[in-house]
Amino acid sequence: MRTSVRMLPGLVIVVASMVLLLTASKADFIDLTFLSTSCMIAASVSLGGYTRLFRPKARTLVIGLISAVLLYLLFVAGAAGIDALHPLGIGASSEDSIYSLIASPSNPIGLQVLVLVFDAVGYESFFRGVLQRAGDGRLGVASPFAIAAADAAIHLVSLNLLWAVTTFIVDSVWGAVFYFTGDMSSNVASHFVWDIAVFILFPIH
Repeated sequence: MRTSVRMLPGLVIVVASMVLLLTASKADFIDLTFLSTSCMIAASVSLGGYTRLFRPKARTLVIGLISAVLLYLLFVAGAAGIDALHPLGIGASSEDSIYSLIASPSNPIGLQVLVLVFDAVGYESFFRGVLQRAGDGRLGVASPFAIAAADAAIHLVSLNLLWAVTTFIVDSVWGAVFYFTGDMSSNVASHFVWDIAVFILFPIH
């Protein structure tokens, strides 16, 4: 209970910043991403024990990179399925609306890379390093999926069902990576490599 009380102010601030981000105009998205992910990092650091979560080893980093590749391949297959089947009315426009927020020609490549660094560090530090770590003791192996569901529920405010579904998928994988490796380095590496591949190097929309 004491841990939950300590987490509450940070949780409220992070969720509020995410709602602001997910309902923002395209013009404000980059600035608000920096704001929201900075809130995530600050909340994670303020709760202590943050640096101890980074325990890089060859094995854990390889696991992180493999998970990024597998996620990318899963999204390639998923994009093909969406284009062919249009489940629940989801189509290319839903994909394009996500990509255009970051990978826009108006955003310099350096800015795109920087925002993806903040995205990887911020989301992994808070959703895995804070929320999942708090939930592991109570929920065990179900904790990654519970945190993924919570993040996906927040993303519903964007009114983009595809964004919420993809959030649940990637969060579940990254949650499993953190659960079994206990190494934040592998999560940040996986998240960043996946982001770079999907948004910059090999976009699949």
